Amino acid sequence: MAKLSRLDQIMDYLKNHNLVTVEELVSAIEASPATVRRDLIKLDEQGVISRTHGGVTINRFIPAQPTTNEKIHKNATEKQLIADYAAQMIKAGDSIALDAGTTTFEIAKRITQMPVRVITSDLHIALFLCEFKQIEVTIIGGKIDDSSQSCIGEHGRSLLRQINPDIAFISCNSWSVNKGVTTPTEDKALIKASFAEKADKVVLVADSSKYDSYSLYTAVLLNQFTDIITDYHLDSKAKTLLQNQSLKLHLVK
Repeated sequence: MAKLSRLDQIMDYLKNHNLVTVEELVSAIEASPATVRRDLIKLDEQGVISRTHGGVTINRFIPAQPTTNEKIHKNATEKQLIADYAAQMIKAGDSIALDAGTTTFEIAKRITQMPVRVITSDLHIALFLCEFKQIEVTIIGGKIDDSSQSCIGEHGRSLLRQINPDIAFISCNSWSVNKGVTTPTEDKALIKASFAEKADKVVLVADSSKYDSYSLYTAVLLNQFTDIITDYHLDSKAKTLLQNQSLKLHLVK
C-alpha cells in the first residue's frame, strides 16, 4: 500500500471518530503498530492531529467562516430533523430569536402558519418570513457579514439587549463541551452571545458533524444553554459528557 494512501486512510478514520487508540487504527487500516505510530508522528509534526495518553484526535480548528452556499447542502437531512424538533417547541404568540444559519432557516420554514414574533440577524430568514402576514419580523440591523449574509456589529447587539424573547435558537459551525459554541470572528461571537443573554430558553441547534471542532472565539458556553438539539450520530462519549451537563440533550432521528 502506498504511503499517501495509508495516511489518507488514517485521516478518514479520524474524521469519523473523536478519539481513537493506536490499536483501533491498526485494526482499521490493517497496518502494524510500528507503522501506525510512525505515521501518527508524521501527522503530528504536520499539525493535523493531536496525540494524548488517551489516544489520537484530529485537529478540528476552523479558521474561517464558511459561506451560506458552502453550508446549505451539508447534512441536509440532519438539519431538517433538528428543525422539525425545534419547531415543536414554539407556541402561537411566542417571540423567538433566530440566529443566522442554514439550520435556523429550516426552523423558519416550519413556522409560517404560526402567529409569532421573530427577531433575526439573518437576511434570508427575514426576507422569507416577511411574506407571511401573521408573523411579525424584526431584523436586528447593523453591518452585513458577506459570508453568512447576516447582521453583525453593535447596532444589532444593542437591539438584542433590549428584547426578552421566549426562545433563542442559536446555530453554529463548531461546538464542544470544553469550548462551547465558537466562531472564527469576534463579531459573530458577540452577536451569538447577545442572542443568548435575555431569552427564557436558549437552544443550540447543531448537527453532530460540528461537534468537537472549534474556532478562535467562544460565543456561548454550553452551560448557558437550556437545550441542545442534535442528531443521533453523536458518538457515545460525547453523549455521556453532554448528559452530565445542566441542560436537556435532544437526539433526533
